[in-house]
Amino acid sequence: MPQGESQGETIRGSLKYGQGALIALGSNLTSSFGTPKMTLRKAFEKLQERGAVIRAVSRMFRTPAFPPGSGPDFVNAVSFVQADWSPARFLAELHQVEADLGRVRTERWGQRVVDLDLLAMDDLVLPDRKTHQYWRDLSLNQQKAIAPEDLILPHPRVQERAFVLVPLCDIAPEWQHPVLGLTARQLCDALPQDAKSEVVPLD
Repeated sequence: MPQGESQGETIRGSLKYGQGALIALGSNLTSSFGTPKMTLRKAFEKLQERGAVIRAVSRMFRTPAFPPGSGPDFVNAVSFVQADWSPARFLAELHQVEADLGRVRTERWGQRVVDLDLLAMDDLVLPDRKTHQYWRDLSLNQQKAIAPEDLILPHPRVQERAFVLVPLCDIAPEWQHPVLGLTARQLCDALPQDAKSEVVPLD
């Protein structure tokens, strides 16, 4: 079990641990380390090897691939991780762990051995609120066609994705989106019930 992992542990209130990050993990392909679930567990090991401390981990969930029909079901989870890293360093470390686990970046939203997304760091908004709103307001077709060159925090799609919000509510239901001002629980409650019903716990 990763250091600091506690099934169902809740991070109460705002994330004020200092240099803490919420990370979404996903996999829908077998890797050299085994099944998607085994690959995600290996991702935690790799993060710890690089100096991160895993403070909380959600249950793992089975979720349909996005867009629908694009591949096998995913295994998804969310974790709260601490490290004395800048946002750019956090992103670079996540990308290195992905590479170590065998991910090759080819297509956007395709099948993948592993995906580690930096969702948020404390209450940071990067690079600024105007830019964040631009990426948050993109249509689905625009999202498929373009990707930001700079790190956007919080992740511009976090409020839309049941496969992120349902696991996030496992560990940090009171986390507050620094732009929208709503908690993870409020954002999750606002999603369609059929979307939430597709996120099925494996544990």
